[in-house]
Amino acid sequence: MRGRATARSRSAECGQATVELVALLPLVLLVVLAAAAVLAGHGAREQAGQAAQAGAMALLQGGDPGEAARQALPDDVRGRAAVEVDGRQVTVRVSPRLPLVVVERAMTAVVSAHAGPELSP
Repeated sequence: MRGRATARSRSAECGQATVELVALLPLVLLVVLAAAAVLAGHGAREQAGQAAQAGAMALLQGGDPGEAARQALPDDVRGRAAVEVDGRQVTVRVSPRLPLVVVERAMTAVVSAHAGPELSP
């Protein structure tokens, strides 16, 4: 009789562990997706910063800042980026590729670089 009770309790413990695992899987998935979104946002910020700096450098060298900023972005990012030049300031907006539009908007990076004061001739 004792052997059956022990086998049943082991079976019940194993079943409880399975239920707990199934209950935790959505939470684990949510944490993984949140971490991926944060990493994607960080990558977008890095790309936007590099592109804005390239645009500001082009301004200093007498080139086209908008084209320089676009060329500094990877090919697959250019479609999700916007470059704005206002005087001597170059602003680049990059949206990361994420499955949820709401999260994508929240993680969109906007970085500006300034080429400094206008040089007198």
